[in-house]
Amino acid sequence: MADTATTASAAAASAANTSTDAPPFQLGKPRFQQTSFYGRFRHFLDIIDPRTLFVTEHPFKVDIWHHYDFILQLWSAQKIKQAILHPDTNEKIFMPFRMSGYIPFGTPIVVGLLLPNQTLASTVFWQWLNQSHNACVNYANRNATKPSPASKFIQGYLGAVISAVSIAPVPTSATWS
Repeated sequence: MADTATTASAAAASAANTSTDAPPFQLGKPRFQQTSFYGRFRHFLDIIDPRTLFVTEHPFKVDIWHHYDFILQLWSAQKIKQAILHPDTNEKIFMPFRMSGYIPFGTPIVVGLLLPNQTLASTVFWQWLNQSHNACVNYANRNATKPSPASKFIQGYLGAVISAVSIAPVPTSATWS
């Protein structure tokens, strides 16, 4: 009986090591190879996975006898941790400002930016909202190992909003004719 468990465990470990879906787990390392475009592409798809937005608790249960499942659970746990917690501060990132929330929360803003026949007020509003969302995403995901003064963030935010709001209402050559 012990030989069967050992053989099954070894087979599961071998399967986990040869599978492209579950490479050997390394804490803090990317799941996919970063030496190829495809590996980097899969890594970034993993980062922006919107399913991580709906995880409220860390769903991590271990069954040691199923080594392959254990490896998959480790990768899943790391993915969720990286999606929810800031890597430097370990603070929870507000859902709309997570990388996984950029597309679901940014898409309505882009649609608003592209609405036809906008008034000056609606153009200013959508440009302001877009720059505000971008600034919040950038701030929430900033490098917190080297703190920057708040005035630097405010200057950048004001510069982005002022330039976007001042350039966006300028009519294009198509509207002049």
